[in-house]
Amino acid sequence: MTETTPAPPRARRTMISGLGITAWARKWTVLCTLVVLVLASWQGARYFNGVSVPTDRVARGDLIETVVVSGHVETPFRVDIGSQITGTVKSVLVNEGQRVTKGQELIALEAGELQAAVAQAQGVAAQAEARIRQLEELTLPSARATLSEAKATWLNAQQSFDRAAELSRTGAGTKVALDAARKDLDIARTQVRTAELQVFTASPGGSDYVMAQTQLNQAGASLDTANARLGYASIAAPRDGVLITRSVEQGSVVQAGKVLLVLAPAGDTQLVLQIDERNLSKLALGQKAVASADAYADKRMNAVVSYINPAVDITRASVQVKLTVADPPDYLRQDMTVSVDIEVARSNATLVLPVRAVRDALSPKPWVLAIRNRRATRLPVRLGLQGTTQFEILDGIAEGEYVIPAIAGVADGDRVRPSTP
Repeated sequence: MTETTPAPPRARRTMISGLGITAWARKWTVLCTLVVLVLASWQGARYFNGVSVPTDRVARGDLIETVVVSGHVETPFRVDIGSQITGTVKSVLVNEGQRVTKGQELIALEAGELQAAVAQAQGVAAQAEARIRQLEELTLPSARATLSEAKATWLNAQQSFDRAAELSRTGAGTKVALDAARKDLDIARTQVRTAELQVFTASPGGSDYVMAQTQLNQAGASLDTANARLGYASIAAPRDGVLITRSVEQGSVVQAGKVLLVLAPAGDTQLVLQIDERNLSKLALGQKAVASADAYADKRMNAVVSYINPAVDITRASVQVKLTVADPPDYLRQDMTVSVDIEVARSNATLVLPVRAVRDALSPKPWVLAIRNRRATRLPVRLGLQGTTQFEILDGIAEGEYVIPAIAGVADGDRVRPSTP
């Protein structure tokens, strides 16, 4: 019997190690083969089925096209309030931003000199009135009494002259007596004439009365002027509104015509906008709009286009447009910045697509990337209204078709499949 000599321990370990490496190599080969097969299957499926991409579907909906622009709040006009005379401000009774009513006193000027002028004019007017009363109550009655006496004297003188003339004719009277009677008659006639003139001048329409009446009228005019100037010492609100500017303080010396306060009258509130002239063809009077003040962005107010300037501002290539706010909210302030969406067109039940799905929308040839026969296909489209987030599709693609947005990164001709049902 032949005995086998066992291998040394180190040789055994080498044999076992070689067998282990071979087994692991086989396992890795199989694993790599499986991975390659899986990748090949995935790529094949991807090639035949197409890449899954996000899509937008052409659908029907209501679309509103708006022009979005910023502007500011303004009343239809503003009233500059100033002094009509030169004077020193005694007190300012209102503050900027205060709401005032028509006739409310706003500024008081020192009025001592003006009050003295009124008192002097009142004295002159009183003198003129007294002169009229003197003519009516004293001069005219006295002149009438004198006229009556003169007429009586003239009648007696006429009778005496007639007797003297008769006596002289018959020879019973002397020529001296006749001459004396004639003289007395002439004097009496002159006295009547003088008394009549006195009555006439003292009567309405006479020179003395007209002169006195003229003086009274002049005195009355002077008094009215003095009272008016005194009234100018109190500057009042010409109408209801809100004071938006105050440029005067107590003790200031103000000049006539200088603007001291600016009043925004109560009434319609306007939103004044400068709109790019490219949008001019879209605008029309009566269009509705929704506005919000930047300081109150979560609140909305309704407005209507009420004015479109016929001229274009050449320096800014814009058109001034005014909107009327029929029911302005309490928080609205003059010159406040607002954002406005003007509804310029509306289309109901029309084909629409999101803005992101339309390529070269501002060019003459907009297009979309639609899915047809599992491939991305470039299609020219004709656009209509442009909303904030959607376009109206007039032609080029049908309702229900899928369109690939620009962010998908897919090129024309790629095999694709929509990720939405």
